[in-house]
Amino acid sequence: MTRLAIIGAGAWGTALALVARRAGSDAAIWARSAAVAEALRDRRENPAYLPGIALDRVIAATTDPATAVTGVDAALIVVPAQFMRETLAGFGAVLPSALPLLLCAKGIETGSLKTMAELVAELRPQTPLAVLSGPSFAAEVACDLPTAVVIASRDPSLARFFAGALGNPRFRPYLSEDVIGVELGGAVKNVLAIACGVLDGLKLGDNARAALITRGLAEMTRLGAAKGARPQTFGGLSGLGDLVLTCSGGLSRNHALGVALGRGASLDAALAGRRSVVEGVASAASIAALAAQLGVEMPIVDAVDAVLHRRTAIGPTIETLLARPRRSE
Repeated sequence: MTRLAIIGAGAWGTALALVARRAGSDAAIWARSAAVAEALRDRRENPAYLPGIALDRVIAATTDPATAVTGVDAALIVVPAQFMRETLAGFGAVLPSALPLLLCAKGIETGSLKTMAELVAELRPQTPLAVLSGPSFAAEVACDLPTAVVIASRDPSLARFFAGALGNPRFRPYLSEDVIGVELGGAVKNVLAIACGVLDGLKLGDNARAALITRGLAEMTRLGAAKGARPQTFGGLSGLGDLVLTCSGGLSRNHALGVALGRGASLDAALAGRRSVVEGVASAASIAALAAQLGVEMPIVDAVDAVLHRRTAIGPTIETLLARPRRSE
């Protein structure tokens, strides 16, 4: 039996613990919050992030980093992108340098403009790394609804190891060696989902949403090319697949935020009361900065960044996008 540490007790971490058990792996969850860990142990539920979903009784939970990683074969890092550096620092020496890690966050770190794999490679250069992405709402995965994802690693045997530890009849991992492409797809789609939500909040129609998804995919692909990714990756699960889901699915936090903004809410009001992180908010700024650094044109991402972080009015921002010079597709 493969033994996995799930570092992060949000909805996605909890869902992946269930996935691991269905695949025949042993899973133990590390939670930052003592209250969450207690609920996982005593109530066999995560009422804060995944209410109503019963956990397998053998899934352990702890707030102690050393206990979480003792005796495990690998760890899944399932914390929001902007907390990755802090979380790894908190685990310090108790996390063996040779322990394989599967990175499950979707975002670009603000400040450094690094993907999660780039960040972990900087902090832990000896650690074997893989990343997981793709169209996967945590609630549907937890309910054992059919889901396909992609696991990418520069070491194909490591990707196969994690696919074996998590794959089951309702959770199907595909494999890739394009780590940077898989990561960028997962990060950029959150920003584009906010843009789609704004359009839906304004009731601008299905034509506009389809155009935004298509042109957003072109932006994602341009950024990927500049970072050395394979263009084909963005037509797959971590690109188009995740983009379509997040721009249209009712469980998308990023899309819901955009809808609230399109209906006239301020960013602070749209974020108020949310326990789960809306990754696209931070990623809008970091991806826009990364694109500028690389000389990549990403007008939709720039527009979302302007609305979120420079408080540019939505109406004029959309008109500016529509007035851009005509060009070949």
